This record gives sequence, C-alpha cells and structure tokens, in this order.
Amino acid sequence: MEDVARLAGVSHQTVSRVLNMHPNVSARTRKRVERAIAELGYRRNTAARSLVTRRSQAIGVLAAGTAHYGPANTLLGVQHAARNEGYAVSMASLSEVTPAAIRAALEHFLLQSVDGIVVIVPHETMLASLRAITVSVPLVAVGFGADERLTVAAVNQRAGAALAVQHLVNLGHTAIAHISGPQDWMDAAARTEGWRRALEQAGLPEGVLIPGDWSAESGYRAGLELSAVPNMTAVFAANDQMALGALRAFREAGLRVPEDISVVGFDDQPEAGYFVPPLTTVNQGFTELGARCISMLLSDLENGPSGAASVLNPRLVVRGSTAAPR
Repeated sequence: MEDVARLAGVSHQTVSRVLNMHPNVSARTRKRVERAIAELGYRRNTAARSLVTRRSQAIGVLAAGTAHYGPANTLLGVQHAARNEGYAVSMASLSEVTPAAIRAALEHFLLQSVDGIVVIVPHETMLASLRAITVSVPLVAVGFGADERLTVAAVNQRAGAALAVQHLVNLGHTAIAHISGPQDWMDAAARTEGWRRALEQAGLPEGVLIPGDWSAESGYRAGLELSAVPNMTAVFAANDQMALGALRAFREAGLRVPEDISVVGFDDQPEAGYFVPPLTTVNQGFTELGARCISMLLSDLENGPSGAASVLNPRLVVRGSTAAPR
C-alpha cells in the first residue's frame, strides 16, 4: 500500500480510503490511485487485514437439497448478497441431514474462522440441532419459521400456498388436490398447512393429498393417480418440478389443462413460463431473501445476536395453466 501511495503521490490513508470505497475522495485522486494499483499489480494482504480487523471477511453457508430449484436459488441469492458486501463464501453441502453431519459442518466453519454462518436447511432435524448447538459466531437460519433462539430470514410459505389455493377458489374450483413435498422439510409442511387452511377458510372440504419428493417423476406418478379421481378440477403442486410431471400425466390420461383441470406450482423457475401450457405459480423472491439474510447476519455481527425474524411475502404469477372449471 505504501508503494501505491508513493507512485500515486498521495498518503497511505488516501489509498486506504480508495480501497474501502470511501466517498470523501475526489474523482481525480481516485483515478490516480487506481492507475497506480493497476500498474503495480497491488492486491490486499487478506491475512494481514484479518489480523488488524479480527475478521476473516468470510462466511460459511451450510445447505442441503441444492439439486432442487428452491434451495439452489436461495443459495445463489445468499452468495450474491455476500459478495456484494465484500465477503467470501465457504460452502458445505449436506448429503444427509443428521445431527452428526450438521455438527461436523459447523465445526468445519469455525475452524476456518468465518465471521458468521448461514444455514439453508429448513428441515426438522436441522432445527432441533441448531437449538442444541451453541456456536461462537452469528448464525442466520434461512427458510425457518420464527424462533426466539434464532435469527431468521424466510418466505411466508403458508401465505404462498394460500395465494395459489385462493386463486383457484376465485376461479370457481371446489375440489382442489395437493401434491406435497416431503413433510420433514419445513417448507413442504408449511405449504400443505397453507393449502388446508385456505380450503377451510373458503368453506371447502379438504381435497386429495398425495405426497411427492420434489421431483418431476413423483409429480408424474401423483398426476396419474389424480387423473382417476372423479370431480376433481384443480391441483396445487408444492413445486414447479412436480407440477411439470403432473402436466405430462394429465396429458397422457387425456385431460386438457386448463380446460379439464387447472394446475398451480410453486417457485416460478425460469422454465415455468415455457411449460405447455405456461404454468401459474408462486414466486418466492430469492434475490431479496438472500439480501435480507446477509443484512441480518452483518447486523448481528456488529450488534450481537438479535433473534429477529424477517419474513417476505411471495407473489402469485398467473399464466395459462389455470382457468374456471367447465
């Protein structure tokens, strides 16, 4: 840094201000310093900086189920927000969600001296483990319900399911089935609960419930089963992949979507608008979720654990897979 200051003809403090994007540097001086940095090939010594600040400028992100669109894009949202704040991301992916695997991953992050940890595993086993484990750095749980012992950033899954069901009710449907995700995943359980509550509030009987595993194949099997249910006119699938499988099953069974049966998904993955027909679905806002998560983590890093909860409301995206029943 002293070499950069000497070449640019400025003070050491001015170089530091330029590197830290401080606003009180003139454009002319900033350009001169940046030119010197480029000429000398200067890079920060992150180890030395960590010794001074006592921070590693790195966070650990623990995730599971990243083969699926929802967890994968929650992870991308968190990574993008962390990089925007100048933080590197160290990631650990769980192949199985067990207390031993969770403890090992958290210990791995602590050995790396991360400044904080983000957990994207909305699973009952993870919740129980986090309640039982104490870590020495701030931790934000993404996708969990409000919990006084955890700082939480989440999407209101029940509200998203209610949006899907209410849309079908408003169209005139009275027999609405549900293809659920695995019920040990908290998002799946919340969407099922939202489906039940919305039907109850509309004065409708609970429809057929078929469990899936997030995959298009499980949606396909569920769709074949639902094709034989009499008088059913609508299906709410807990994610877009299962909705895609159901669309194929209905087509093979000779049912037209949306003329004979309406279908709503969840996630609003980029391909959803190109399904046949284009899929009505629920958008979770993964970019905003990631930004809120990192904002809360940095706040806890400065001020101590808050136990606060930030909950986003999803939005319904209406396309061609839903219509009034015949």
